[in-house]
Amino acid sequence: MKPSSYSFDFFKKDIVSGIIVFLIALPLCLGIAQASHAPLFSGLVAGIIGGIVVASLSGSQLSVSGPAAGLTAIVIVALIQLKEFDIFLCCVIIAGAVQLLLGFLKAGGIANFIPSSVIEGMLAGIGLTIIIKQIPDAVGYAKNASAVMADAEDGFKIATINNATHHIQIGALIIAMVSLAILILWQTKAFKKIKFIPSGVVVVVIGVIVNYLYQHVNPALYLDSAHLVKLPIAASASEFIHQFTLPDINGFGMYKVWETGVVIAIVASIETLLCIEATDKLDPMKRYTSPNKELRAQGIGNMVSGLIGGLPITSVIVRSSANVNAGAKSKASAIIHGILLLLCVASIPTILNLIPKAALAGILLYTGYRLCKPSFFVHMWKGGYTQFIPFVATTIGVVGLDLLKGVGIGLVISIIFILRQNAKFSYFTQDKVGHDEEDIKITLAQEVSFLNKATIKKKLHSLPENSSVVIDASHSQYIDFDVLDVIKEFYNTSAAEKNINMKLLGFQDSYRITPERQKDELEQLERKE
Repeated sequence: MKPSSYSFDFFKKDIVSGIIVFLIALPLCLGIAQASHAPLFSGLVAGIIGGIVVASLSGSQLSVSGPAAGLTAIVIVALIQLKEFDIFLCCVIIAGAVQLLLGFLKAGGIANFIPSSVIEGMLAGIGLTIIIKQIPDAVGYAKNASAVMADAEDGFKIATINNATHHIQIGALIIAMVSLAILILWQTKAFKKIKFIPSGVVVVVIGVIVNYLYQHVNPALYLDSAHLVKLPIAASASEFIHQFTLPDINGFGMYKVWETGVVIAIVASIETLLCIEATDKLDPMKRYTSPNKELRAQGIGNMVSGLIGGLPITSVIVRSSANVNAGAKSKASAIIHGILLLLCVASIPTILNLIPKAALAGILLYTGYRLCKPSFFVHMWKGGYTQFIPFVATTIGVVGLDLLKGVGIGLVISIIFILRQNAKFSYFTQDKVGHDEEDIKITLAQEVSFLNKATIKKKLHSLPENSSVVIDASHSQYIDFDVLDVIKEFYNTSAAEKNINMKLLGFQDSYRITPERQKDELEQLERKE
């Protein structure tokens, strides 16, 4: 869509879409910060930067950026290891710089080299991690929260969950269950007429109302401030500005900070590129987004987010698809959603601090479930073991170790399967072609690498004596030297010993074989002296 074609009607639709996306993004920004064990304000900062900065620079007209559930596992581990949030912000800045560099290097196609089974496994592992990490908040278990709560160590440990289940706060559990029920019912046909109201907003409002009723009807269930959102409240504009956290530049001297920054850059880039591709498919106007320009926009956005205290940013499919469904026409809707987030944080933090963490936990539990639905496992199972094993290995690795190790395990297993398949299907054999033709014809694949050497060698040495054989390389674009050497050696020596009448066809100059016998058959070889 050219700028000249933008109309007031489009702007009206963008305003409506921006408001709807804002209502969806607000609880998600808070929830993802909560899931990441980061300051809640940092999630809102990321949402603001994703809306205003990234959307302004992006080539995508409909994608919406902000804090993403896909990065929570990385952020959790990083915060545990680095201990200080201002040091972690250096990781975000480095991630942005790497993304910016990748954009200038035109590396926008990197996501195409990650097998879908590994990507699906990564998302499923993230979903399970989110579910596990949100159980304490869903049941009202908070460290040092009150007399009925026990201390819990931070980080991913089964013991934390076990402790949580022994210290359940009934009021929090009810709110979490009600939140989940609303989110599930919102997807049914019975609620079709009111689906224009974002379910996340309904969950937050109901959570606030229920806790208010606790206070006046049954104080024993009331959730105190330890179980509510905690945003700093500024008394003036200057005090509001001071709420933004600046990075500790000493973090740039730590190896772990650089390692985490690169990991965030890679994962955020993959998630963004996949989201951009999906959003372009949803776009009714079928506009194309340059992946390299998007990486540059995301890189600048993450650098700014890290500089002022925000979480890492990616393009997010939930908000992007909601933007499309709301009728957005341009990037103006994403920018409007970012402006509304900024106004909300600056003007009504007191109201936001009434939101129970259990309500946000309900949203995140549902988000986690959507990332690891049982149907995904069934789908991967139907794809065969070469898809299912890397998928499950990645999922288990992400949950049990960390995201990088889990993805690494999945990639290694996928590569092993690819190499195995490549080695297995290096040729096609057709026996007894006809009465007057060769008994056996071996057609080589388009690509024949050194991995195929053992398979081809085994096939040649299994050829029966006194047979006629033709090896056809007409369709081959590349044949590795080691494979050529095996064929050449068999052609010149073993074939004669076994009285095999052997012909070579289609061997190009770049990988020709010079036979030492049967000079009368040299004319059949497609080569030049």
